[in-house]
Amino acid sequence: MRDPLQFHENAAAIDWWQRCMGRGLVWLTPPQRRRLLLSYAAVGVGVVSTLQTMRKQQDLPVPVDAIGLALVVLAQFLLLWLVFLAAARFSTLPAVVRRHPLLALHGSYWALLLCLHWTAPSGAMWRSVLFGLALVYPLLLWRCSYLLLAGQHGRMRGTGVTDHLFYLWPAYGGSNTPYGKGLAYLSQCEASTTQELARSQLAGLKLLLLALVWRLVLTAFEGLVYGPGNGLTRALGGVTLGVPTVSYLLGQSATPALGTAWASIYCELFEDVLRLAVKGHLIVGVLRLCGFNVFRNTYKPLLAESIVEFWNRYFYYFKELLSTFFLMPTFTGVGKRLRQWPQARLFAAVFAAAFVGNVYYHVIKEAAAMAQGQWLDVLFAHRSRMVYCLLLAIGIFLSMLREQARRGQALAGGLPQRCLRIAGVWTFFALILVWNADGGAPLLARLRFVGALAGLM
Repeated sequence: MRDPLQFHENAAAIDWWQRCMGRGLVWLTPPQRRRLLLSYAAVGVGVVSTLQTMRKQQDLPVPVDAIGLALVVLAQFLLLWLVFLAAARFSTLPAVVRRHPLLALHGSYWALLLCLHWTAPSGAMWRSVLFGLALVYPLLLWRCSYLLLAGQHGRMRGTGVTDHLFYLWPAYGGSNTPYGKGLAYLSQCEASTTQELARSQLAGLKLLLLALVWRLVLTAFEGLVYGPGNGLTRALGGVTLGVPTVSYLLGQSATPALGTAWASIYCELFEDVLRLAVKGHLIVGVLRLCGFNVFRNTYKPLLAESIVEFWNRYFYYFKELLSTFFLMPTFTGVGKRLRQWPQARLFAAVFAAAFVGNVYYHVIKEAAAMAQGQWLDVLFAHRSRMVYCLLLAIGIFLSMLREQARRGQALAGGLPQRCLRIAGVWTFFALILVWNADGGAPLLARLRFVGALAGLM
């Protein structure tokens, strides 16, 4: 074995894993069997997660009795079934829905919000059930979008509800962002033989081990860099570099020292990447154990030499979501009117994804506030993220233009030039993270902090 880290590609390791797993691996080999098992698990996870969501939101007008909770679960089943039927019988849908299926789907969510907004709060069960559905709808919305997209592209033939249910309510975990996207991508990466399943499971074990390693690195980083640190800091007798977080500095009225401010934003970027890598490796690792050898969510973004390359590597499935539902439709649809201005067409597509789609995704993620009709409050609360998304869109656009200018030619220069390019990418994303840091700091505080980074404060 030349590279021990690539043991999942080694024939001897694959053969060893097949012998170890024996008949169990053979029994799990048929893809339909694994999908069915995952669908059963999805139902259980969907029910439990729904009940947990309702329990956490008991201060809101959600069902608290067994009948009401059961109706919320049934309402989700009905929603998923209707979306599945719409995708399976896409050609029979009204013409306006066939032309704009995703607008119709997301319009149903907003129609639900409008129904809650226009009806007076009461103890009526139907309204509490709709309120409960509104809390869990954003988790299903993007997965249902991939399902409808499969129907639009004619990829539903030969599939049943269990072929889709397993990723609509993913037992392997995830967030509002669908890890593994929809069935079209998952089926391309699905193991169909015992050897492929063994390879996929070994690749999953590798990611789970990497998740553990990066979790330990993250703990060590937080303990050694940040103050007051964590258990590691206490074990070392309080030894720490004492670098404050960006959120802490934004909450201070005093202007931070120049060196402290810069150290803080670089550490924030490093920690952010590590946290995302740990979470993504866990989810994708479990997905690979289930026989879907999909691409990693985070793959060495800190070694990227351009902004667009970092964005592709940083949060792959979120990038794919924005590209699928915002960038490509804008580029091929609205962008047709800008064919004579290719740069304007590209900017419109990138802006639609990195700004419009990014903001929209995070706005509807605030499910509780949205269900209460606090739409403008949510939008106002994301004003700093809007600045972040705008800067991100501009950075990606300019990076794409540079990529086009090179026309596929390799970047020139040796290791020093490569390090300079990587440092430039780190600096860009570290700077824009100031506008996306938690803590609720106002725009003026963030602007003052950026001024301190530039030595103007």
